[in-house]
Amino acid sequence: MKLCAVTVDLDEIPFYHRIHGLPEPEGPSANAVYDIALDRLGELAKTYKLPLTLFVIGASAERPENATRLRALSEQGHEIGNHTFGHPYDLTRLDPDRMAEEVERAQAAIERAIGRRPVGFRAPGYTVSDALFALLEQKGFLYDSSVFPCPAYWALKAVAISLIKLAGRKSHSIVDTPLVLTAPTAAYRVGRPYWRTGAGMTEIPIQVTRGARLPFIGTSLTMAGPSRAKLLARMVAGAQLVNLELHGIDLLDFNDGLSALRKHQRDVGIPVARKLDAIGAALGVLRDRGYDFVRLDEAATKVTLPS
Repeated sequence: MKLCAVTVDLDEIPFYHRIHGLPEPEGPSANAVYDIALDRLGELAKTYKLPLTLFVIGASAERPENATRLRALSEQGHEIGNHTFGHPYDLTRLDPDRMAEEVERAQAAIERAIGRRPVGFRAPGYTVSDALFALLEQKGFLYDSSVFPCPAYWALKAVAISLIKLAGRKSHSIVDTPLVLTAPTAAYRVGRPYWRTGAGMTEIPIQVTRGARLPFIGTSLTMAGPSRAKLLARMVAGAQLVNLELHGIDLLDFNDGLSALRKHQRDVGIPVARKLDAIGAALGVLRDRGYDFVRLDEAATKVTLPS
């Protein structure tokens, strides 16, 4: 049994401005992920006949147009997951009551939008803690998918935050403990501390390749281009479960009103058509290697976890 889940974080454009310490965007571009990228994601799913797992920020689900789109996607068989209510990058630094409020308010907002409560969770910026896992277990979540044991990503994020500070701006993003880099790269039951296996809830880490543990995510695929995206896909093929994580912005470019981000985020300068070619190339490799595409909630019940 070889499974692949394609998951998408639906972070709207203002959150990328906050990462880079930029003023909030104005006009239609502020809602480009839901108003433009979501339709492209739907077409991607139809083209490759795959279900998606969409991680939704609760506040975004309260916008009526967004709620309508999310309900339609849910009714088509796609999974909707919890990505907190307000996407605070410092979620793990909040006091317990505020942390719980972020999770529960998102549950309620998403349930109002689609008629059901999510069973999966993804933390903002992939940053988790033992306290957060304890909360998720208390709330009855089936799985979490936030741990990202990727040295390259961790280092680049730390450098980027430092460079933003040197430029006189403040990033909202934070860096997780480097001990996360020792976490398992395949699905496991969380222990204490969370980067160790134990008897807790199911964790499905963000995908990395064999060997160097390079990131196998939308940004790395679209930056790599189709031919190198195929190479990255071959470097994850063989895993029982491949958890390919995209962001809505992976299906947008500078022509979608994102000119203010272009000089701060290189992938915004890549045309959407080339991004889709790269993502499609990776999906094609996995399909040719015999992977079945499933939602992440389905994967959580089928994957074999280490005892």
